[in-house]
Amino acid sequence: MLQKKSTRILVTTILIFLLIYLISITNFIFAPVAAYLAAIAVPIIGAGLIFYITNPLVNLLEKYKVPRILGIIIVFLLILGLVFFGINFVAPIVQQQFIKLEKSLPNMVEAAEDLINLWKNRQSYFPKQLESTIQNITNNLSTYVENITGSLVDAIGQIFSFVFSFFLIPFFLFFMLKDGDKFIPFITQFLSDGKSASLKKLASNINHTLASFIQGQFIVSLCVGIMLYIGYIIIDLPYSLTLALFGVVMNLIPFVGPFLSAIPAVIVGFFQEPMLGIWAAVVMIIAQQVESNFISPNVMGKVLKIHPLTVITLILAAGGIAGFLGLLFIIPMYAVIKTIISHFYHEWRERQPADEKEII
Repeated sequence: MLQKKSTRILVTTILIFLLIYLISITNFIFAPVAAYLAAIAVPIIGAGLIFYITNPLVNLLEKYKVPRILGIIIVFLLILGLVFFGINFVAPIVQQQFIKLEKSLPNMVEAAEDLINLWKNRQSYFPKQLESTIQNITNNLSTYVENITGSLVDAIGQIFSFVFSFFLIPFFLFFMLKDGDKFIPFITQFLSDGKSASLKKLASNINHTLASFIQGQFIVSLCVGIMLYIGYIIIDLPYSLTLALFGVVMNLIPFVGPFLSAIPAVIVGFFQEPMLGIWAAVVMIIAQQVESNFISPNVMGKVLKIHPLTVITLILAAGGIAGFLGLLFIIPMYAVIKTIISHFYHEWRERQPADEKEII
């Protein structure tokens, strides 16, 4: 029996690698399909994200006897209102603060170099290796700042390129909200009862995973951003709105996002006044403690069940391969793949005889 099982696993593995090889040598067939998917990826993903955020509101309105089309129109009007508010009230303040922050970067770099040189000159004994390391950091500090600024600009550029696809997103979003629940029944009508039930269960599990993650991350990031903004205003931190919005975006990255969002605020506060940098770190710690102990457990729970070490590994790999967008999407992609594999594994287990289940 064990021999049969090992043979099946070996044959399945060989067939998988053979399939991968065949795909690699027939790449010219799949290239047009890949190009087509890449062209529609941005509006589909963008509409999908907004769908999971707005669909609960449409369902709630429908529950209170509001026609679904009218509920969708109300949601679109709310989105337009938020866009209008952002463009006319939030964007000008952020733009002004970002320009001031960019102009103050050379002064921060110069102050950092002075601090390093002052600390180095006061040391009676300074190891040569450490001295050369610090000298290298000092000499390249401006380059590091330029690289970081360039990375931020690239990330902002990616976000704006995503925003430019918004002229297609409303069309996709409208039909997702209107006919999203008809997609799976349309496919399952061509399948047998057993396969139809399996596909419906898989689609339900994937939908639950994506909804929990996207809605949870959105609510958590929004709450953290509001807490950061209030805290930064209380301690009178410069560029408070820009830094709070940066915290909102970074908190969309699971686990490591909160630590990344703290760095600019602490640096800006430190160069204004050392104590202000400490207070900025305190605000971030308080916000993260409230988020991790009260908001996330109640909003997201532990639906994804992903180990923190797995999250860090995935984020490091995705960041190196796909940049900022990879950091945003790697965790939900992993969660969906995990859900699919778990679904088919459980179905395979159910088809095994009772005696084989005990061995497995």
